[in-house]
Amino acid sequence: MRKLTLTNHVQYNTTVLENEFIDRHMAKANGEYVKVYLLLLRHMSVNSVPLSVSEIADFLECTEKDVIRALNYWKKEGLLEYESLGETSASIPSVLPSDKPKVVPPSPESLTAEVQDIQKYRSRKEFKELLFVAEQYLGKTLSATDINAITYFYESLHMSADLIEYLIEYCVENGHKSIHYIQKVALSWHDQDIKTVDQAKTSSLLYNKNCYSILNAYGIKGRAPAASEIAFIRKWNEEYAFTLDIILEACNRTMNAIHQPSFDYTDSILRKWHENNVHNLNDITALDAHFTKEKERRKKQPAKAAANKFNNFESRSYDMNDLERKLVQQ
Repeated sequence: MRKLTLTNHVQYNTTVLENEFIDRHMAKANGEYVKVYLLLLRHMSVNSVPLSVSEIADFLECTEKDVIRALNYWKKEGLLEYESLGETSASIPSVLPSDKPKVVPPSPESLTAEVQDIQKYRSRKEFKELLFVAEQYLGKTLSATDINAITYFYESLHMSADLIEYLIEYCVENGHKSIHYIQKVALSWHDQDIKTVDQAKTSSLLYNKNCYSILNAYGIKGRAPAASEIAFIRKWNEEYAFTLDIILEACNRTMNAIHQPSFDYTDSILRKWHENNVHNLNDITALDAHFTKEKERRKKQPAKAAANKFNNFESRSYDMNDLERKLVQQ
């Protein structure tokens, strides 16, 4: 694999990011890690003193421990070098992006006290058991990216081991084993302030109930929603932010119009409602009234145009006596 370098292209108002980073590194990296990397890359365009971990943490509004974790990740990836000024908590490592990155795994001696705490934390029995359970659900040996993500759930999102286990179980049961998908669900639960398994189950139950209500509206019973159908439902719930009653109204209109289930047809209805800022059933009623009024107006316009066209036809006059005389002569 070609080595990636941090290069100063002498464009002081522009930060250049190599496609190699996007193609091979960005997708599998934690989003917070990417932020740290981009900030370092941006500072290569100015001749300033090396950034400190505390400065990075203040700028990105995260903890110093998160920054150190990101630095060590990129160091392991061979994209970054930095120098540690000491082992005490007062001497934070200075970040020195290098144009000649080397893959040098961090030794215990070079780790700061915070990173050593993470290593101790990962050696806990609870965490080891969590990793083992995750491997069973995912059906594979966990990669470094998987372990980093689970560490992020536990350490940064403050999710309990039980909640993380249920998180993975929930995603796998719904046909998703990608750690990136699992992380999206984890962040969604974090935004909803879900801290226990019971809260997660309640939220999941409500979501599943909505799914089955939508299937029932289509007349589909006796099966779970397919992956493509779940994608549509999630889009209507999360992207369009529609409540269940609005979604069911669109399903009913689909059945009345084409007499068969069609998530695509329903999506076209909901997309138009979303574009027209529909938020409740009253908004739909108002939108229907406006549509009917416009339809009636369009009906009247062609009729009037046709009448005008007929009236504008130039009439002709005939001499009936002259016509009769010509017929007799023939």
